[in-house]
Amino acid sequence: MNGQEPTVAGPSDDALERPWVLYLLECAGDRLYAGITNDLPARFAAHCAGRGARFTKAFAPLRIVAAAQMASRSQALKAEYALKRRPRADKLRFLAGCGTPIAPDQYLAP
Repeated sequence: MNGQEPTVAGPSDDALERPWVLYLLECAGDRLYAGITNDLPARFAAHCAGRGARFTKAFAPLRIVAAAQMASRSQALKAEYALKRRPRADKLRFLAGCGTPIAPDQYLAP
């Protein structure tokens, strides 16, 4: 050993500073999926590759229909829980009013 402490890989400072986002995906079978992330492009790519969640493995994601920035991870988790308990029409209304919208057109499944 060279006398230095080994470094442990962890989340980059950039990832720690990114805001948390509550997002809603349109999936195959006219289904909706709600989730949270602090890196929407990477999370959407993971869903499209079948690595995001069991639900999106069964019902392939087509596009992001809505997203809203949250103040914290805690707030995002609470909002996700509430959103998942709502009927489809309420999900779209809820997301429209809960934060800064993110243009979903830039995130389409390949």
